Amino acid sequence: MSLVKRNNLFFPSLMNDLFTPDWFGGVDNLNTSVPAVNIKDNTEGFELELAVPGAKKEDFKVEVDNDILTISSEAKSENEETKENYTRKEFTYSSFNRAFTLPETVDGTKIDAKYEDGILRLTLPKKDEALPEPKRLISIG
Repeated sequence: MSLVKRNNLFFPSLMNDLFTPDWFGGVDNLNTSVPAVNIKDNTEGFELELAVPGAKKEDFKVEVDNDILTISSEAKSENEETKENYTRKEFTYSSFNRAFTLPETVDGTKIDAKYEDGILRLTLPKKDEALPEPKRLISIG
């Protein structure tokens, strides 16, 4: 048996409505979230994936400075709708900034980035000396 807590009080619902308004038919544009990052480690290097739907590749800035990889984005837009006796103008602004310390095994000069289908993919190749050595056959004499 599991217990389920229910909250049917009017007051919390009113408080939620007051602090997350949807005034004049607009949407809540206070986007303070940072995109989730998947990090994959394989034999050739690392791969970072950030889910950033609706962006353009020009919105991103990727930098490496003193073994710190910084990924940032800034997007602004303005929509205006004019009908008979009113004008509605909405401004949207979203940004994020993520920083990662690169391990010593990563070759920072060969980092590659691509943006496709809402996913920003960064390939961070490992230095040659960090790659695993291939198997070698030892002959028995």
